[in-house]
Amino acid sequence: MQNIFHGLGIALVTPFTANGEVDYEALERLIEYQLENGADFLTILATTSESPCLSAEEKDKITQTIIAIVKGRVPILKYCGGNNTAAVIEEIRTTDWHGIDGILSICPYYNKPSQEGLYQHFKAIAEVSPLPVILYNVPGRTGVNMTAETTVRIANDFPNVIAIKEASGCLEQVDEIIKNKPKHFSVISGDDALTFPMIASGAVGVISVIGNALPKEFSKMIRLEFNGEYEAAVKIHHQFTELYKLLFVDGNPAGCKALLNELGLIDNVLRLPLVPTRIETKKRIHDILTKMRLH
Repeated sequence: MQNIFHGLGIALVTPFTANGEVDYEALERLIEYQLENGADFLTILATTSESPCLSAEEKDKITQTIIAIVKGRVPILKYCGGNNTAAVIEEIRTTDWHGIDGILSICPYYNKPSQEGLYQHFKAIAEVSPLPVILYNVPGRTGVNMTAETTVRIANDFPNVIAIKEASGCLEQVDEIIKNKPKHFSVISGDDALTFPMIASGAVGVISVIGNALPKEFSKMIRLEFNGEYEAAVKIHHQFTELYKLLFVDGNPAGCKALLNELGLIDNVLRLPLVPTRIETKKRIHDILTKMRLH
């Protein structure tokens, strides 16, 4: 089973109206903007979408809305994960996966399983999944790091596990996975700021937060790098250095929503416990966009 998720993937935000409802008009506008400007696939209902604060009914409607907007133009990767293995398996079994091309599943959070526990969790998922599975390692959120050894073990044992969204922040770990992985398995960057060095090491793309707002520029960097034009690519990478930090200084997706709001694409609304960025952060984002002539 080969990985079809490569290039620029968007970790899609969920736009809300001023009164806190899902803004489906803004969602369509945002997706069309991304597809017109170089997005290669969409990742939906994961961290950046504020999925813990969406109801089951909202998630279903968002999914069907996105499928209808995309119309098969790019692959769709949908999040399905948690820290209760049995509940994740039940969700996989009972979900209608029509129109979805793959499942993104996070390392269990909060209960901090051992490496063997991580292996058994993803084994159980791989054995029931009707779609290709992409692992998601983000120890900054989960409290546990899945080692390169465990990742490669899973990849070798389950051919329907096709990639990992690697957001450990450790380039040494990324390099070890790429060096030892089976041929069918890919590494995808889960960190915008490390996408340039990760692709240089052999990653096949990124699931990006900044790509929500600046898909044209970020996809250009990736394509230049794929073509071996590293000098031109690193110039774009360095243009984004301060923006990378600003997007996360007040939490994700607060920074991204501030950026999208500055571009006039969505209202700057989040659901509690998340709140908008500080005024000084938003002003700095505004100043950077003006300097980059993107405002």
